[in-house]
Amino acid sequence: MSISFTADLAKWGDRPALVFCGQRTVTYRELGDRIMRQAQAFRGPRGLVAIEAELSEHAIVAYLAALAAGHAVAMQAPKNGATASWVDAFEPDFCFRRIDGRWRTEHLRQDGRAPHDQLAVMLSTSGSTGCGKAVRLSRENITANAASIADYLGLTAADRGCLILPLHYSYGLSVLNSHLAAGASLYIPGGSVLDAGFLDGLAESGSTNLAGVPYSYELLEKVGFRDRRFPHLRFMTVAGGRLGPDVIRLYNDHLGAQGAAFFAMYGQTEATARIAYMPPALLAGNEDRIGVAIPGGRLLIETENGAPIESDGLAGELVYRGPNVMMGYATSRDDLCRGAELTELRTGDLAMRHADGLFQIVGRMKRISKIAGLRIAHDVLEAALERRGIAAAVVGDDAGLHAFCTGNRDAEEVKRFLAQASGLTLAHLKATALAEMPRLASGKVDYNALNMAARQAAANGDDDSGGIEELFAQVFYPKRVKRSDSFVSLGGDSLRFVQLSMGLEKALGQVPDAWETLSIADLSVQEHCETATRRIGTDLLVRALAILLVVVHHETVWPIPGGSAAMVVLAGFSLARFQMGPLLAGDGWAILRPLAQVLVPYYLIVAAYAVAWGEVPWASVLLVGNFGLTLPETHGMVPYLYWFIEAYCQMMLVFVGLFAIPRFRRFVSARPFAAGMSLLLAALVARLALPLLWPIGNRQIFTLPWIFYLAVIGWCAAVAETAKQRLLLMVAGTGAFLFFGLYEGVWIGTQIKYILQIAVLAALIYLPRINVPRWAAQLILPLSAAGFHIYILHRFVPELLMLPLQPALPTPAFSFLSIFGGVALGLVAWLGQRQLLKTLAAWREREIRPLRVLNFAVLRSPLRPL
Repeated sequence: MSISFTADLAKWGDRPALVFCGQRTVTYRELGDRIMRQAQAFRGPRGLVAIEAELSEHAIVAYLAALAAGHAVAMQAPKNGATASWVDAFEPDFCFRRIDGRWRTEHLRQDGRAPHDQLAVMLSTSGSTGCGKAVRLSRENITANAASIADYLGLTAADRGCLILPLHYSYGLSVLNSHLAAGASLYIPGGSVLDAGFLDGLAESGSTNLAGVPYSYELLEKVGFRDRRFPHLRFMTVAGGRLGPDVIRLYNDHLGAQGAAFFAMYGQTEATARIAYMPPALLAGNEDRIGVAIPGGRLLIETENGAPIESDGLAGELVYRGPNVMMGYATSRDDLCRGAELTELRTGDLAMRHADGLFQIVGRMKRISKIAGLRIAHDVLEAALERRGIAAAVVGDDAGLHAFCTGNRDAEEVKRFLAQASGLTLAHLKATALAEMPRLASGKVDYNALNMAARQAAANGDDDSGGIEELFAQVFYPKRVKRSDSFVSLGGDSLRFVQLSMGLEKALGQVPDAWETLSIADLSVQEHCETATRRIGTDLLVRALAILLVVVHHETVWPIPGGSAAMVVLAGFSLARFQMGPLLAGDGWAILRPLAQVLVPYYLIVAAYAVAWGEVPWASVLLVGNFGLTLPETHGMVPYLYWFIEAYCQMMLVFVGLFAIPRFRRFVSARPFAAGMSLLLAALVARLALPLLWPIGNRQIFTLPWIFYLAVIGWCAAVAETAKQRLLLMVAGTGAFLFFGLYEGVWIGTQIKYILQIAVLAALIYLPRINVPRWAAQLILPLSAAGFHIYILHRFVPELLMLPLQPALPTPAFSFLSIFGGVALGLVAWLGQRQLLKTLAAWREREIRPLRVLNFAVLRSPLRPL
């Protein structure tokens, strides 16, 4: 069967279908035309279309077009998109997402196994990170559930729903489907409930209904929803979690006084969206119940063994039967070829049926602890605390329970309430206050995060180190971070990469591969692993060795240069690895902002020289001293030592400038390695032409054209994906290094410098991570993180701090102390800057941002233990 509402859109003619902020309207006729045009982009055999389900008309059109074209659709969370692991597992044929700021259709493959004929939609289960199992929904599931919802809500073509829920969430998608099935329209404000003007826009839109999760109602209270009148509003709905009876009563009374209705609903993604609803006429006095099955469905209560429970008032597992029960789960492309495997859904919820036929959820099958012979449902305890006026989420295992509460309550009081409700002793109970309850994108309480926090609190009770989210907050200060953020999504750069590697190594013991793509929540779940070795990125080892090589070379003038060249290679490598997203988006400021961590200490040094000389070294102030426009001897620039900082900043400007060109961004997005190799060719031409076009003698080695190709080689090393690409880059890089070292080089140091770069390139390409002893990692990571600080400060030790001691010390001793002292001075400066950022981040956490931190260290400090 087909999905009726996708085929019948045109029959609604010029009636509005989608309404946006500012009253811009897309009619059903226009929507149908756009769907047909977009469907042409999905031409081909039946396959799987992955859609970045942003709450926008583009994603809506693509979703409907993919269904109309006969494909199965996977709705993916915005920003996360179709992750590499997800793509590997499900092998989508098309991907519709934002590229270079524009929505585009990518043709990924057309030779995969065709999904089952009935498969229509794939959705991640609630709380899923997007890499786990997905729910398979059939055409019948979608059609039946949309029709059922429209039926019991009484939706007509005159209705207009306000859609604020994400489309990759079954509740949000059901709002879209049910309204389209009835020929109704949808108002999409395109922002948060907390945005200024949300209530004004809602009133002006003429919306007749508003759907929300429990967290949505918290936000509505914050913006004063009940202080306003919305004359067109005829009902509101809630699902996606348990809304407290008091809040339900509050909104039911408020809406009833205005002639409107309130629908409290219950559902699961596995049942497409809705399973039960409470008829508004029966809601008063039954605010703690889920009501009756939706039209076409049936609810039953069964024992753990599947035996039916016929008597009222007895608890058992809630079982649902209906045409909207999913086909089954999927973890791979092969699973998409299977037909329907279920005829009923065992919800996992403990429920009972009352004599009046209304059903009530009393707990969760899997949210049960068995302690001291007692079986304790966590949901029952939450309800008991709620009756005491305590908003709490309870987690635990068979060893104990932990309640996370919002609001100000006495420690012992909360634990006594838990003890009374559970029958346990205080030794089995813990409680912690949170400024705000952690939530998933759907608005549900993030129980996974709370469980992780409880486990950490139990296992690391004496650990006072900062947790992972606090670590991210410190490193990315002043940017605000969320648990869904990752190093890559936050726009991390090479400096932050090293700092976070250190912190994660300490917090997790073993830093997971590709950690930079994992969310903070995923990293927080990693268990501590005590091993004798640590697996670190090879680039961190290279960076540490490079800065040591710079310090030794500058002090001894031994013919072992190459440290600075390796650092340039690493700069390009890190830029491609960590900041490709902002570059492809044309977000230059995201690349330039992190330069502050380099420029602040640099300009302090420039200011010190200006004070000492009584003259301002303008070339250094303008970051052009490396171009040989003036000399340190004339005080027009600081010593040549600082050429690297100037060249590094110039390098970032060049990359930002290149990616400001839309055509170049599209080239890199489509063919990153080919674009990198083309840029390498241009950079090599510039390197060879520089001495001919700009004869400035030996000072040319400090200029950007002289070294830019090194950064491009590093860039290519990061984007080379296939064995052929790696080999091509290795051959090209080796050829360039041998030419510049052996043919052009006139000094043994030059030859050593370029030969070392061959080893650096090979390591980055073929040995991305390396196991080192733990003690070595504890040395390598700080050296790598403090590289810039060591570079700009190390010469102060022999040339300023130790200068009076030089006549009294043997040359080897003076050199050793200069090297050791230079490294130490840089480390101290780096630690000082790190501590400053940590203090600023902690201050803002206390004063500005509601705390969301859930690891143990933060539970002990900014969060108040009860």
